Amino acid sequence: MAQIQIKLVKSTIDRPQRQKRTVQALGLGKMNSTRIVENTPELSGMIKAVQHLLEVTEL
Repeated sequence: MAQIQIKLVKSTIDRPQRQKRTVQALGLGKMNSTRIVENTPELSGMIKAVQHLLEVTEL
């Protein structure tokens, strides 16, 4: 599977609790935190749900 790098570029302050939990489940905590993950269908759905808060780069 291809790997992708996800980076939290916008704050989760004043966001619905569901979006906050999704960002936390992706392993992102603070602003500008990054994580490299495998591009699975489950993670793709989570990323799509909060794509307005993230920056996604394919590796």
